[in-house]
Amino acid sequence: MSSSCRRPEHSAPPDVFYNAEEAKKYSQNSRMIEIQTQMSERAVELLNLPEDQPCFLLDVGCGSGLSGDYLTEEGHFWVGVDISTAMLDVALDREVEGDLLLGDMGEGMPFRSGTFDGCISISALQWLCNADKRTHSPPKRLFTFFSTLYSSLSRGARAVFQLYPENSEQLELITTQAMKAGFSGGMVVDYPNSSKAKKFFLCLFAGVTGVLPKGLGSETSDRTVPNQVQYSGQRCRFANMKGKSVKKGRDWILEKKERRRRQGREVRADTKYTGRKRGPHF
Repeated sequence: MSSSCRRPEHSAPPDVFYNAEEAKKYSQNSRMIEIQTQMSERAVELLNLPEDQPCFLLDVGCGSGLSGDYLTEEGHFWVGVDISTAMLDVALDREVEGDLLLGDMGEGMPFRSGTFDGCISISALQWLCNADKRTHSPPKRLFTFFSTLYSSLSRGARAVFQLYPENSEQLELITTQAMKAGFSGGMVVDYPNSSKAKKFFLCLFAGVTGVLPKGLGSETSDRTVPNQVQYSGQRCRFANMKGKSVKKGRDWILEKKERRRRQGREVRADTKYTGRKRGPHF
């Protein structure tokens, strides 16, 4: 990993960089919307939430509410925190379903203990590694954030952060402060052998020691990678099946089993009988 002068956190503080002009891009640029949705989908998958059960989630760095839209689509309730008033204004204009809060994550999360069933954050955590003011100390701000987040999560909950680390030292700083705050877990890297599709997800466990999920594309290096998450095309296929019930069908069952395998669960092997409708019982 090498640093780049094009990194947005080197341009200005987040509340300055994400002004009204920049915020509009997150509601009008179809490519940004697609990427944000894909990364949110992967983050929620790594949360390993209970099946068919609505949860109360925290979205840190929620921005214009694109990741929150996916949480709503999945049937969850959520609260979003962001430092940019311009981004939150766009979220309000879009009439997102979640509650919105203006706040600096480096100053801590102002919630009661055990409030949330999980937390996601898309492209926000690396901003805490910058000292935008004289009073800012990145290690202290990271520890403040992680320790208050740990308290606001229910025991056994997960927090998943998609981030763009600048270098290995930054990764070490982030993970060290998270472990000091009480979390366990580690980094999940999707498609580690691809320069374009490679994505970093910090997967943290609150109060328990869980099995770290495997990164996508880490087992087969010759796999072609059409998108950032390999199952996005499957969701589109199901969405196009108008008038048909996709649940309990063979494709739906195979996707569900594959999703559970990526989450580290034990799943029965696929056979020719998978998804086959059983005959009536007498």
